[in-house]
Amino acid sequence: MIPRLPGPDSSLRFLRDGYRFVSRGADAVGADAFRTRLAGRPVTCIRGRAASRLFYEGDRFGRAGAMPVSVMHLLQDEGSVQAMTGHGHHVRKAMFLGMMLPEGIERVRRAFDDEWRAGVARWSRVPEVRLHDELVEVLMRTACRWVGIPVDDDEVPRIGGDIADMVERAASIGPVNWAARARRMRAERWARDVVRRARDGRLPVAVGSPLQDLVTHVDADGSPLTIEAAGVELLNLVRPTVAVARFIDFALHALHAHPRWARAFAAGDESDLRGFVQEVRRFYPFFPVIAGTVSRPFDGLGGSFAPGDWVMLDLFGTNRDPRLWHDPESFDPTRFRDWDGDPNTLIPQGGGDAASGHRCPGEDITIALVEEAVRLATRETDMTLPPQDLRISLRRFPALPRSRVRVAVHGLRTG
Repeated sequence: MIPRLPGPDSSLRFLRDGYRFVSRGADAVGADAFRTRLAGRPVTCIRGRAASRLFYEGDRFGRAGAMPVSVMHLLQDEGSVQAMTGHGHHVRKAMFLGMMLPEGIERVRRAFDDEWRAGVARWSRVPEVRLHDELVEVLMRTACRWVGIPVDDDEVPRIGGDIADMVERAASIGPVNWAARARRMRAERWARDVVRRARDGRLPVAVGSPLQDLVTHVDADGSPLTIEAAGVELLNLVRPTVAVARFIDFALHALHAHPRWARAFAAGDESDLRGFVQEVRRFYPFFPVIAGTVSRPFDGLGGSFAPGDWVMLDLFGTNRDPRLWHDPESFDPTRFRDWDGDPNTLIPQGGGDAASGHRCPGEDITIALVEEAVRLATRETDMTLPPQDLRISLRRFPALPRSRVRVAVHGLRTG
């Protein structure tokens, strides 16, 4: 039997413990699963490798009703691939996976390189910039170039800010969330307009571009995407790309906190670059949990699950699980030199298999972008971090360094 966390409701405890809520609860009951209530709703919280495998493999879970409406409307909205299950999900997911092949990843990397260098020219004209905010624009431009959308210098900052706000305010409630949802609706109008113009010939569509894939895609039932669904999925390409700004912030934080890695990369030693990026993704807080609703009855983790049961998988805690990671509270990129690649141990963007499950299909693009950012920051850009508050609160969803990473940029290095 799965133990129950003491107390009638754990909402305040979740706010108090933040990213460590599930792990602390699991430690308290001595199990990898516990039952409680959040905002009055019964939920089972789970953590660890076996929990990730249970959650992502075997089509046991759906996404209907898994997230509060306020979060759903900001991050996914109705009709998106993340909200689908079964054969329909696999067909829609295959479209996204086809966009993430090596040649597509290389296009993203080259676009980001160009946009970073253009950004340096702007940033070097002022004493310092808040890098997170600047990265939003850089990554919005990168996403547009990759997808095949003409970059509008007036439109990019506004739409990029709208999209970044979806992630920034995902855990908010009340007026702050309502304002973010209004910005989401404005971004959706922009995305629908892009789709309409692409379909009626007013917007040139490059052969082989993600935009072409999107506007010509046929779903499992043989029908093309509606304008509304295509607009939502267009945002599902752009929004996660913009959200990579958070991982880049954390990478800069790690380079500052562990300067030996900055020195190694500046000298051209990239033998541990992939490990460094993976360790950033493991160590730093991205999203705390992922939720699902049970699709069919099954037994696991010491208990029984019935259709409709609400379940939350601990992403952050699984990435810090001492049974899976030696000294998990330490930042150590060398741990990935002999990592076995188990998809249910490193799960900042979900677990399981990307092709058959709900793991983020853009994970390889995330890794490529953060790797390129580390190269550019350490080898190509003359920049320093002035004194600032770089503490990261694990009670803030989603987390960021308090200063949002202020940098003084002096220009591109020569020679």
